[in-house]
Amino acid sequence: MLSLALALLLALSIAGAFHGIRMYRADAELPGDLALALEVGATRVSAPASAIDRLGMRFAPTVLRLMGPKRVDEKRRKIDQAGNPGGLTIDRYAARRAVYGVFGLVSAVTMIAGGVPLFSLFALAFGAFAADALIWQAMKERKEQIERTLPDFLDVLAVVVSAGLGFRQALDRVSERYTGPWSDELRITLRQMDMGVSRRQAFEELRRRNSSEQVSQFVTALQQGEELGAPIAETLIQIANDMRRTDAQNARRRAAKTIPKTTMVTLIFMVPATLILIVCGMFLGSDTDFGSILGG
Repeated sequence: MLSLALALLLALSIAGAFHGIRMYRADAELPGDLALALEVGATRVSAPASAIDRLGMRFAPTVLRLMGPKRVDEKRRKIDQAGNPGGLTIDRYAARRAVYGVFGLVSAVTMIAGGVPLFSLFALAFGAFAADALIWQAMKERKEQIERTLPDFLDVLAVVVSAGLGFRQALDRVSERYTGPWSDELRITLRQMDMGVSRRQAFEELRRRNSSEQVSQFVTALQQGEELGAPIAETLIQIANDMRRTDAQNARRRAAKTIPKTTMVTLIFMVPATLILIVCGMFLGSDTDFGSILGG
């Protein structure tokens, strides 16, 4: 039975390889999002990732239809919040999900046939969540980088605005001196404003692309200051101070949560291990004849 399952898996692998080669050579029309990502992002992704994208690109429209418009929009928003890691788009995500899903399903069936059903659960989990793992990790790292950069950026921006430059020119000047995800977000916002998008709408799009509470706080305070006519430099300094205060509160909150976790780890692992060592030491030091006690 195991040999039959392995033979089936080998046959499917060979068929998939031939199908991938045929698709690679075929002049098939790619979805717009995926074609652009494969051309522009070819130097930013590894060869295996690019091969996976090409192998699953024909199934991307089917995956998107199965997801439904609402889930597709939500996933596209999360990809934007992650900063399109490695040139990832919604079509490339769907292509990878199709490949990982088929691989996980085939591996799970093979493992069940081989008598290891426990490992089949891991295979199914890989097929279901492998495509999302990159997005989750990128979202977390991007959010942390933006929140570390934002307060210092606002301080510098306030100084430049106080020197006499307009807000638009100051934003452009300061963003050129920074690198990283926050600078990328600002360049997108500036390009939108250059194309005729209003400042309010451009910053609303900035808020939508980021899940950071500090970015939302920045956009809200900026819009309120504009409506009330408050000096922009004072508004920026106040936002930076509020963000630092929020960071300090979050750090204290994380530290408070660490204490119960440390106590739980101590009670579960260290205390029983210490008791076992003490009891064993007492028995070994008492010169007790364990053979007579056990009736040996």
